Amino acid sequence: MTGVLGLVPARSGSKGVPGKNTRLLAGRPLLAHTAEQALAARRLDRVVLSTDDPAIADLGRELGLEVPFLRPARLAEDTTPMLDVLRHALDELAAPDIDVVCLLQPTSPRRGPGLIDECVRRLDESGADAVVTMAPVPPEHNPHWVYEPDAAGRLRLATGERAPIARRQDLPPAYHRDGSVYVLRADRIRAGTPYGEHLEAVVVEGPVVNIDTPADWERAERLLGDAGSA
Repeated sequence: MTGVLGLVPARSGSKGVPGKNTRLLAGRPLLAHTAEQALAARRLDRVVLSTDDPAIADLGRELGLEVPFLRPARLAEDTTPMLDVLRHALDELAAPDIDVVCLLQPTSPRRGPGLIDECVRRLDESGADAVVTMAPVPPEHNPHWVYEPDAAGRLRLATGERAPIARRQDLPPAYHRDGSVYVLRADRIRAGTPYGEHLEAVVVEGPVVNIDTPADWERAERLLGDAGSA
C-alpha cells in the first residue's frame, strides 16, 4: 500500500477542556502524545497537522509534524463534521498519491504506534473500505438488552426484538468506536461515505481514553501516570 497519510486534527476553542491540545497531560502537551505515536508508526508515509491556531501549528512543527496549511475558522467549530475536516485536508494537500487517510485524534492519547500499523495493515490485507479501532460493549449495554422509548413512551428493545436474550452467555459480541484510530480510503472520504459498505474493526482491550470533559482529563492523567511508572 502506498500513499498513507496520517492526519492529526487539533483545533482551538475547545469548550469541554479549554486549550486541551497544548495543555500538559502527564507532563507533556496533549498533542505531543499523538504526534510521537504517529511519527513512530511505520506504515504512515507522512503525518500532517490540521489546525486553525498558529500557536498549535508552531507546537506541531516543534513535535515534527507537517503543517502545510491552516484550517479556516468555519471548519474549527464545535459543530464542524470531521468529514469536512478530512476533505479540506485532502483538497489542501492536492496529492494524488494519497490513497488512505489515518485519522488520529489527540483526545485518544493511549494508542501505540503498533496499533496504528495494525489498522493500516488490516485495511491493506482485507480490502475493507475502512478499519476502525473498537472496544467491546459490556453485556449490560449490549443492544439486545438496551431499551428505547417509542413515540408513546413505551419501552422497546433497541434491536426491535419482542423479548431480550435471556442469558448473558448467549449475547452476540457488540463493539463501540473507541476513537483511537480511523483508517479510511481517500476516495470514500471524497465521496462523502468514509466507512463505505465494508467496515472492519481492530478490537482493543483495556481502559478507553477519549478526552471530552474535565473528568476524562483527570482519568487520563491517572492512566498515563500509571503507565509511565509501571
